[in-house]
Amino acid sequence: MKKKNILLITSDQQHFDTIGAFNSEISTPNLDRLVKEGTTFKKAYCPNPTCTPTRASIITGQYPSQHGAWTLGTKLLEDRHTVGEDFLSHNYRTALIGKAHFQPLESTDEYHSLESYPLLQDLDYWKNFNEKFYGFEHVELTRNHTSEAHVGQHYALWMEEKGCTNWRDYFVPPTGTMDPKTKHKWPIPEEYHYNKWIAERTNAKLKEYKNNDENFFLWASFFDPHPEYLVPEPWDTMYDTDKLTIPKGKVGEHRKNPPHFGMTQEENPDFSAYMETGRGIHGYHSHLISEDEHKKITATYYGMVSMMDKYIGKILDRLDELGMTENTIVVFTTDHGHFFGQHGLQYKGGFHYEDLIKIPFIVRCPGTLPQNHVSYAMQSLVDLAPTFLSFTDIPIPYQMSGVDQKDVWLNEKEQARDHIICEFRHEPTTIHQKTYVDQRYKITVYYNQEYGEIFDLIEDPNEYNNLWDHPDFQGLKQELLLKYIWAELGKEPLPMPRIWHA
Repeated sequence: MKKKNILLITSDQQHFDTIGAFNSEISTPNLDRLVKEGTTFKKAYCPNPTCTPTRASIITGQYPSQHGAWTLGTKLLEDRHTVGEDFLSHNYRTALIGKAHFQPLESTDEYHSLESYPLLQDLDYWKNFNEKFYGFEHVELTRNHTSEAHVGQHYALWMEEKGCTNWRDYFVPPTGTMDPKTKHKWPIPEEYHYNKWIAERTNAKLKEYKNNDENFFLWASFFDPHPEYLVPEPWDTMYDTDKLTIPKGKVGEHRKNPPHFGMTQEENPDFSAYMETGRGIHGYHSHLISEDEHKKITATYYGMVSMMDKYIGKILDRLDELGMTENTIVVFTTDHGHFFGQHGLQYKGGFHYEDLIKIPFIVRCPGTLPQNHVSYAMQSLVDLAPTFLSFTDIPIPYQMSGVDQKDVWLNEKEQARDHIICEFRHEPTTIHQKTYVDQRYKITVYYNQEYGEIFDLIEDPNEYNNLWDHPDFQGLKQELLLKYIWAELGKEPLPMPRIWHA
């Protein structure tokens, strides 16, 4: 029997409740199709709520504290083992189309970055680029979310090939000439949007693999709905703000939380005490916005999801056309969640609510995996690499600390893990926290701090009531702290088995 192919499709910074099959206010017919034809996991989490750490975890099967790309502005060192190397050594083809973000926008002599200025905009370099990149033998990349100045690499080449010689008009300075104050409606024509580029180039690789009768591990990595909140017409007006539920916080909900939560609700908070490296820190600023803008960003965010869904559909259609659907395991997920008003918060940061660390997660392989099934078995993105290898009968390297979820995906086992660990280390010491989640409770601890969070996800699913200091729950705190320590001990990788008594 021919081995299974792996097609990983990811969005960027997508809230778990933005799939039409589970939320009637948003339209995602192609993600709904995956829901109907596959299994949706409702307790899936990221290992870190920022891009580089989690994306590195996807390809290493390790937590950020293990693979070393611990925050934004760091890189996954080239000596780290990746799942792509395992696939290549077993005669699979490997490719990544879209967002990588394994390396920072700055490069140094000691820590060279291929995703940095000015190299990312040296189009002659990228036109001739044919090196392996973290186990991917073929990559087509860019680094911009919507109109960001980081545009370049293979996406810029593609736009020029399509006749969009004025592509700089759709991106902000210093790369482009678009007004940075432009909101919600992105003037770029849909035919030049990176969603179309990713789908078109992914489909070209699928056709190549089919023609050559080759197995593959292919990652189609979309950039939306990561802000800035911009989407081309007609998607910018797809949703009526008066018909959408606009997420809100609850008055006084942060009184029992660590201080950085409440500070976000001030007009001019002073977060200087948290600034350790002098680099920017996500989320540590005022999160206050006007009611009108809040409504508009919600509608734009939904429009970005719906537009991306259209192009995910084009990839699924190509699988069907090529007769590859039943032999390809498709996984749709995202790198982490997003706030667009929940708890009075915007974007992301050191706030481990479910909105930020829980993620959409669907797996499909007709004839192999259950269809139209919903599971509450816990999943982590760190489990993807070992699970992919398990499905393709490739040995799982000992250094991978994620768990093999194959039997759970097949619905032959109830669960493979009983907890989640999520890390967020955004400064060496001042912003360093970890969260332990089980089927009922969540505890978050902070380095060198006596404050923390405990939420009962059954009795308090909206996470309004922090039990950390409640006198009636000190026994629970001790129990959860012990379970967290056990979880930390349990996730230490074993680079090799013990082969003798001494």
